[in-house]
Formats: sequence, structure tokens, C-alpha cells
Amino acid sequence: MKRILLLALAGVSLAGGAQTHDGGYPITPVPFTYVKVTDSFWGQRLKASREVTIPLAFSKCEETGRYENFAKAAHPSNDYKVEGFSFDDTDVYKTIEGASYSMQTYPDKKLDKYIDSVLMVVAAAQEPDGYLYTARTMNPQHPHEWAGSKRWEKVEDLSHEFYNLGHMVEGAVAHYQATGKRTFLDVAIKYADCVEKAIGDKPGQLVRVPGHQIAEMALCKLYLVTGQKKYLDLAKFFLDKRGYTERKDAYSQAHKPVLEQDEAVGHAVRAAYMYSGMADVAALTGDTGYVHAIDRIWENVVTKKLYITGGIGATNNGEAFGKNYELPNLSAYCETCAAIGNVYWNYRLFLLHGESKYYDVLERTLYNGLISGVSLEGNGFFYPNPLASTGQHQRKPWFGCACCPSNICRFIPSLPGYIYAVHDKNVYVNLFMSNSSDLKVGGKSLKLTQSTGYPWDGDVRLDMAPKGKQDFTLKIRVPGWVRGEVVPSDLYMFSDGKQLGYSVKVNGEPVESNLDKGYFSITRQWKKGDVVEVHFDMEPRMVKANVKVEADRGRVAVERGPVVYCAEWPDNSFGVMNVLMNRKPAFTVERKSDLLYGIDEIKVAAQALSYGRDGRLSVEDVTLTLIPYYAWAHRGKGEMAVWLPQEVNAVSPASDR
Repeated sequence: MKRILLLALAGVSLAGGAQTHDGGYPITPVPFTYVKVTDSFWGQRLKASREVTIPLAFSKCEETGRYENFAKAAHPSNDYKVEGFSFDDTDVYKTIEGASYSMQTYPDKKLDKYIDSVLMVVAAAQEPDGYLYTARTMNPQHPHEWAGSKRWEKVEDLSHEFYNLGHMVEGAVAHYQATGKRTFLDVAIKYADCVEKAIGDKPGQLVRVPGHQIAEMALCKLYLVTGQKKYLDLAKFFLDKRGYTERKDAYSQAHKPVLEQDEAVGHAVRAAYMYSGMADVAALTGDTGYVHAIDRIWENVVTKKLYITGGIGATNNGEAFGKNYELPNLSAYCETCAAIGNVYWNYRLFLLHGESKYYDVLERTLYNGLISGVSLEGNGFFYPNPLASTGQHQRKPWFGCACCPSNICRFIPSLPGYIYAVHDKNVYVNLFMSNSSDLKVGGKSLKLTQSTGYPWDGDVRLDMAPKGKQDFTLKIRVPGWVRGEVVPSDLYMFSDGKQLGYSVKVNGEPVESNLDKGYFSITRQWKKGDVVEVHFDMEPRMVKANVKVEADRGRVAVERGPVVYCAEWPDNSFGVMNVLMNRKPAFTVERKSDLLYGIDEIKVAAQALSYGRDGRLSVEDVTLTLIPYYAWAHRGKGEMAVWLPQEVNAVSPASDR
């Protein structure tokens, strides 16, 4: 049976028609260009990305010398002092990628012209054989200290030459898809050809693998655009040689050959990008060994190394995964880029396996650990996303190492591509947000309109408008949080004894279905005017962590629907670190339309503990206010906590001085 991988793992289609190849993912993504989000929650995020984040990123590329690096590389000189990071070029590439996605749904001639002007500067920096790496080219005699004395010498260490290639290709493909122009694509192809000629196991070639992965994913996209199998072969080479070159450390996931790995280790962003690349190569080559490996690693993450926010990477020591069950809160790293990588990885596992558990993790990451990394206004960023703070954390408008802001630029505009998927005569509804979409099911057109107040309520309406009468199966994801499953493991568990329910109606009549891989399936002959109404019970829930997670012992977290909550200083007159949750709390939910762009606020009775001047412990009855975790740190710096004490030995009473 032939399986097709549509080009857009980012949810886009080629200008002039998508090129497809046999051997792709069993399940086909619905490109985001076919889905128009009308949702108030995500519409605000998309608008902020389009109007604030992307223009800000371009301005920062200009004022921090990113463009100047390319201009200098076009006219090299021994007088240039190479500063910044060896991967600064990628901020330009990633911002172009995000802007290109945005232009596909919101055409912008002024932005298009601006990108053309930037690409003229980029292309001028390319050496005749295709090499494009400003950290060396601007001053070949004295390149960046991480670059090495010659090409590829430190590519497995700190030069990031292949990392730059990866983001260049991702940006170039997006730009080509958006505009049909080959300007950037031809630059990327020349650099990819330069690498492909130099790297391999043929006589005269060097055996090297990326120090920082992403080229593996990008080369798969380039293969799909060009039809040139050499790019897919290079992606597979990078994976197959990992663990066999000079570098063999866990930090870069080179401690074992990739097929033998079974635990998430090392730098979390590099790891998630590599696992995503393994999925892409597996889908295109049919190499099931890759699938077995990333399945094992995923099991390790969701059972032992995943934060309740969907964040990954516990420690700032190497921006890395910690040991099993090592999930500190105050020092949690949870890099924004790692959250994006976690979404990429779980998305691909869904496309391989068709199980809702991957979307349960994806959704948890999306609504919590990912969007926490960018302010609601779109102009402030977190690099780490901790689960507790004493006031030392605040969003910043940019970073010297700007990987997270530019990554946000490229991710948010692609979001609509994650809502739906199709396989034969099956339509998957994976995320819940208001939108209108145009799908192809069994070769026939289907217009599907979704209306919902999610994530604030659990009511979803789907208006079906097929062209003529159509037989297909609508597969609606029933989220794990509805089914009593925090994550697909025993790492976190609901501790309040509640049981939520759900119901589905078609044209006002209740329908029943056994869940298959987490999906409620409705098979029928659909006609225009059919309406599906879905209701998920949505209540505040208390969560406990596995007792092996030392940082969370004696504590509980609160979530409602897909949203994890936290206590923050502006809403509470007492220290949020000094509060004790009741054993049987009674939560109330209040809509706050004028707060933080509109949130559902949760209130609950609790107790605040403190030591008086006489040294005696005093207990005060208080009302604890909770807000969505993603919205913290918008009102100044101060205390914040996700995990709240429910056992006395977990409280830190305040001192009355």
C-alpha cells in the first residue's frame, strides 16, 4: 500500500503544487494553509506573532549585527573581529521561516519585499562552492573561536555548521512554499550540496555528524522538495554514524548508536530534534529500527522525565535531561526550544502510530510549557521555564543566544497545521480551537467548521459540509485529562477521586462509540448541514506526582482541562511558598475577561503558615488564587509556584521579622 508524506510536517504545501514520494507517514497532516483559525485564545497568539514577534525578531537581527555578519562575509577581511555565537546566522533563517508561514495565511507585500532585501545580503555571503557560514567566512584567518581552523573541524563540537545548514534549509523551504521564489531555496541547495560532497564514507570524504541536530529533519524536507535522494541519504548518514565518530558523549546523544538508545539523555533540544529526524527518516525509508528506538526513548520521557507542564530538560547543566525522576521546580530548565522540539517529536509519533497519547503530551506542552516562553503581547521571552520562582525570573525582549525567540517566530504561525489529520477515509480532530478548514478525504472535498470556547470550556461544535454525500469516519480525540489520565504513565495521577465524563451528539442525537487508541469514532454517510456536538466535563483537578519525584513529595498541582495553574504573587497577599492546600479543597472558577487577555481564574480556601515574633507557628485561613501557568510573570517579578504543599512537611512557613 502506498503511503504519502505531504511535504509539510510544518503544515504547508508547495507553491505550484506539492511533490510527494512513496514511503511517508501513514497519516497525512492537513497543511495549516487549509485551516483558518478564528479562535479567540489562539487568534490572539497568532496576531501577536504576526504583528509583534516577527517584526521584533527582524529588528533585533538588524540591531545585533546578524545582517552585518553576512555583509562582512561577502567582503572578508582580517580586520573583522568575529563576535557573538557561531550559530547567529540561524536567527535570520528562523525568522524568515516564521514570516514565510505567516505570509501564507496573511499576505504582506511589504514583508515579502523586506525578506527579499535580506536574502540579497545572505546570498552575497555564500562562497562559490556553496559554503555559507559567516562565523568563518568574514575572517578566514581568525574565525570564530568555536569554528576551528578549517571547515568541519569542530562541527561535532561547537562550530554549528550543520546546525546552520538545518535552519537554513527549513527557512528556505518555507520561503519557497510561501512565495514560489527560489532565491533562498537555491542558496540552501548549494550549501547542502557543499556538505554532501564533503561528508560521507566515500574516498576523500570526512565522516562527521552534527554537534547540534536539526539538519536531519531539514534534509528530509529538502529531499521532498527536490526529489534528490542524496539529501535523504545524508540525513540517514548523520543518524547512522552517530556514536561511531570521535564524539561519543551523552550530552550530544552520541554515547550509543541511535538504534541502541533507550533513554533521553543530554541536551534536551538536540535530543528532541534528533528523535524527530529519526521519525522523518523512518517514515521515508521504512527503517523500523528508528521507530523502535524513539518509542523506547519516548516511554522513558513520559514515565520518568516529563514535567507536568510538558517541559523537558530538568537541569541548566548542559540544558539537559536529568536522571530518572529528577524534576526540580525552582531550578527547572525546561527550555522553550525544548518544548517546541517535544511538540515536533510527539506530532511525528502520532503520524506514525495514530494514537491519541502523543497528542495528549503535545497538547499539555502546547498550552503550558511552550506558550509560557513568550509573553501574551509577543515581545517578551523566557529561555528556561521554571515551575517555581522567588522573583528571580522575568521575561526579556531578546537574548544574546536568541534561539528561543526566533524559534517561537517559526512555531506559532504553523500552529493551525496541528489541528487535523487524514488517513484514507478517517478524519482526525486532534486539537480544539475555533477554525474553518478545507480538507480532502478519500479524494473528496470537506469543509469543516469548528466552534469552541476551549480551553476554558469543554464544548466543541463541528459543522460538516462535504461536497455531496460522503462516507468517512470522524475520529475525535478524547483527551487523557477527560479519561482520568494526566499523562500516559504513572508519573502523575489525579488525586481527587473525581471522574469526568464526555458526550457526543450528531444532529442532536446522542451517539456511542468504544474508544480506539483514544479516539471516539463516528462512521456514517455525512451530508452538508450535519452537526457534531462534543462535551467534555471540565473541572479543576488536583494532581500528585509519583513518589519517586522527590521535588513534588507532599505537594499537589492544579489543572483544569489542558491548562496547568500556578499561584503568583500579584493575586495573593501572602507568600505563595507559605501556603498549605486543604485535603478536600472546594474550587471555584471565575471568568476574568479583563485580566491577562482573558483567563479563567481558580480560587480555593487554604491556610498560610508563618512564625510570629515569639517563634510560635501561626495559621491563617486565606483564599488562594490561581492563574494559568502560561500567563505568569506578566505583572512584575515575585513568587510563583505550580506545586503547592498539601502536607505540612512540604511548607516553608514565613518568618515575621
